[in-house]
Amino acid sequence: MNFVYLSPHFPTNYFPFVVKLREAGVNVLGICDTPYDQLSDPLKHHLTEYYRVSDMHNYDELLRAVGYFTHHYGKIDRFESHNEYWLETEAHIRTDFNIEGPKTAEIAWVKQKSLMKEIYQQAGIPVARGRIIRDYDDAQRFITEVGMPVVAKPDKGVGAAATYKIHTEQDLQQFFACKPPVDYLFEEFIQGQVVSFDGLANQDGKVVFSTVDVFRQGVMETVNYDLDFFYYSLRDIPADLEEIGLRTVKAFNIRARFFHLEYFRTSDGRIIALEVNMRPPGGLTSDMYNYANDFDIYAEYANMIVHNRFDAQVTRPYHCAYLGRKNHIRYALPHHEVLSEFSDLLVHHQPMEAVLRNALGDYGYMLRSPHLKDILSAEQVILAAQGNAPR
Repeated sequence: MNFVYLSPHFPTNYFPFVVKLREAGVNVLGICDTPYDQLSDPLKHHLTEYYRVSDMHNYDELLRAVGYFTHHYGKIDRFESHNEYWLETEAHIRTDFNIEGPKTAEIAWVKQKSLMKEIYQQAGIPVARGRIIRDYDDAQRFITEVGMPVVAKPDKGVGAAATYKIHTEQDLQQFFACKPPVDYLFEEFIQGQVVSFDGLANQDGKVVFSTVDVFRQGVMETVNYDLDFFYYSLRDIPADLEEIGLRTVKAFNIRARFFHLEYFRTSDGRIIALEVNMRPPGGLTSDMYNYANDFDIYAEYANMIVHNRFDAQVTRPYHCAYLGRKNHIRYALPHHEVLSEFSDLLVHHQPMEAVLRNALGDYGYMLRSPHLKDILSAEQVILAAQGNAPR
């Protein structure tokens, strides 16, 4: 089997995908613009071959790279990056080389939020009211329908980039004064807790692993207000969220892929769809799967790709949490005291890559416990700012 991994060096914690695929007997062929000698040792040792391009955004170079691999190794079976930024590029390559996986026509339904909303509605899944807004007058008409605040987000965008919450007429005027020259989707603001239904679907579209994460606040608020970040996994998946999550996987025909499905849980218990992501959740979440379940998600992904099997038992013995601190916030508990005071819960900690810090913080801690109260108590202390009582 020939698996082309686009940008295998980023994020740095994804190198086990390459390792486990290679150990499963796969030819793992890397494409990136990073010099070979700057790759980590695990990548160097486990990539079958590496093709360096000068510019990842030069599609002709990527075509030549895949053509080279095809000539030397035969037909390419998979082409992936596990990174939302490259979803469209992946789809174009799959289309041009007839590689298994989402093609160009299919990927539009997950890259354009307006089209995503249509799929949700066809599947009978509740969504926030919203539409593409063309100009200031159109925005005012929409706000008259749904009221303020509203959320403005690029119809095609990654994460919460260039996403705004508009509270007032002045905010609206400022938005249009600085609006980028792209289509924007306006949505009514939904007051609720952000939750996600995440997991892995096999080659037949069956969900073989799933979990739920609960977020203190959304990524939009985290980025726009430069907040620290906290989310945790549940040991038991709420039945209503699982039902809607499975229906979403089927509606978007997710196969042989990770998925990260975001929803709002409102105060009256309703679940409203927010966004579909056909890739692993960001940051260290894949590693959280391992700590929460005492298995190896990277090995099981390789097992699914090669044999269409997932052999690990999913028992969720632990809640696992991520806490991201930011350097501009003066925390009451210094780093060395975090390591000492929570050594019984702490399973991993590291500085985060600069490109991820807006959402995930400058430094990340991962905790686990069978008891949610332990996680929530630790968060109150670790993320408490100087001069403030624990949250």
